[in-house]
Amino acid sequence: MINSLEATRFIVSQVTDEPIVASLGNAKYDLFLSGDRPQNFYLWNAMGLAVSVGLGVAMARPQQKVIVVDGDGALLMNLNALATSAVRSPKNLIHIVWNNRQHELTGGQPTATAFRTNLAEVARGAGIERCESVETQAAFEDVFLRAFQEPGPWLISAQTNGTRSPGRPPKSPTYLKHRFRESMGVAPE
Repeated sequence: MINSLEATRFIVSQVTDEPIVASLGNAKYDLFLSGDRPQNFYLWNAMGLAVSVGLGVAMARPQQKVIVVDGDGALLMNLNALATSAVRSPKNLIHIVWNNRQHELTGGQPTATAFRTNLAEVARGAGIERCESVETQAAFEDVFLRAFQEPGPWLISAQTNGTRSPGRPPKSPTYLKHRFRESMGVAPE
């Protein structure tokens, strides 16, 4: 079983100026604890939209890897985003899903992945060719490093524990938007 905070720290240790879009809940909390930086975009109250935001960033910045850190419950809210990612097929997109098989922050209710749903297979069925499921930190690190070097899009479904993260990034959407845009070299509005 993978500890999502430890795995997120590994991701942050590998990036320089690459943008990371984090879904709501533990994905963003762990990213904040792993190293707050202007290139981190934390989503608040936007369940299921992390990969859509990340896809837009990847299409706007094709010269740069774009990493999306998501949760299984959030992705299940917007499976259409997998089809859109496959159709657009940005070679620079890495979509990581922390699959703890539950809606952790709302009481631990099981998601479909606790039963029969395999997110890597769903992504493959949507047309994403580079899909991996991993269950150990070593396997995660190996696949992430390959994804960081090889063209995608990638989907990495990582089996994680259900540990609640204590991190809390800034909550102002306006501040986060302006900070992120500035880090991408986009002029203020």
